[in-house]
Amino acid sequence: MPPLLLPSSAAAFKTRSAPNIVLSTKVDPWLTVTLKRINQERRIKRPLNSVPQHFRCLTETLSSTSAIWTLCSLILPKAPESELRRDDNPLVEALFNYQMITIEAYIVHVDMVSQNEVAFKLTPETIESLVEYHKDIHSVDTAAATWNWSEKEVQLKKLQEDFVQAANRYVYRTNAMALEGLEEDGSGELLSGRSDEVRSAIMGLFLPLLPPPPRVVDVVRPTPLLPSSTAAENWWQPTMSHSQQISMDPWRILPSSPNTTSSADSASSMWASMSMNEIQLPSPSSSFSEPYSNECDSPPQFSSAPLTTAAYTASMSMAPIPQLPLPSTILQQQCSASMGFGGFDWGRYQDLSMSFAM
Repeated sequence: MPPLLLPSSAAAFKTRSAPNIVLSTKVDPWLTVTLKRINQERRIKRPLNSVPQHFRCLTETLSSTSAIWTLCSLILPKAPESELRRDDNPLVEALFNYQMITIEAYIVHVDMVSQNEVAFKLTPETIESLVEYHKDIHSVDTAAATWNWSEKEVQLKKLQEDFVQAANRYVYRTNAMALEGLEEDGSGELLSGRSDEVRSAIMGLFLPLLPPPPRVVDVVRPTPLLPSSTAAENWWQPTMSHSQQISMDPWRILPSSPNTTSSADSASSMWASMSMNEIQLPSPSSSFSEPYSNECDSPPQFSSAPLTTAAYTASMSMAPIPQLPLPSTILQQQCSASMGFGGFDWGRYQDLSMSFAM
């Protein structure tokens, strides 16, 4: 896309001069019809049979001091918001509170070769009216709508200066067919809804006064507190296991079912911690027991009377009897008549047997 070039007369704060016109080698029919129409209105007979004739007629018409185009009209307040008149009749409010500013411009550039466009620049009178409205009304309203800060006046003044620059730099560019609205004195109006484009662009130049963004305040988070002294003491105190806190005789806690995988060492320690006084021996079936000898050929034999089914069932329901190892598995010591087993003297076995026989 070729660069969009404009003549020096379209620059900001430049005075008006003759427009820059570029025509193609073949003139469009609509331009010929437009130029013939304005010549008839001016009662001027001017031939339009070549491109130079079109160029000369268009240049003379657009260079006239009266060649001022009306781009659009703006209805703006006459005073700041706080000074407007309040009335129940909206027609009265419109008459006393609003004014109409006509946006006028002149043509500075016509290009029918590369861009096929026409450029308009605002007249000094229009720029002055817009600057005055911005300073006296718009700036007051936008300043009242914002809170006060230290550099508010400086920012407001800068806002006004920026608007003056924007209004002087503003150039409206549109299709070259806008010249169909050309009148006999070089003036004209925009057709086909182009006035709405200018109105939106002009109102976009009135920027609001923006306050500075709020300062970011660092949130100071509290330092996490260390655990209290009580908790610290609990850390260093040794915890006792459940087995240490509850000490009970292992033979009093009997499992619900016999443990067939218990080792001989655990069984021997159980028998060593129990005394004969704590063991309830069943009644012997006979009144005679074999005499005890010093020889260790065979371990002492115990015989018990057979239990009935009802008695066995009652005893099992009250307290399950664990499977205890036989004395033959734990009697690894030297056999003698004076050997004691859990505080029981085996030398008195005859008295014990006699008592059971009686």
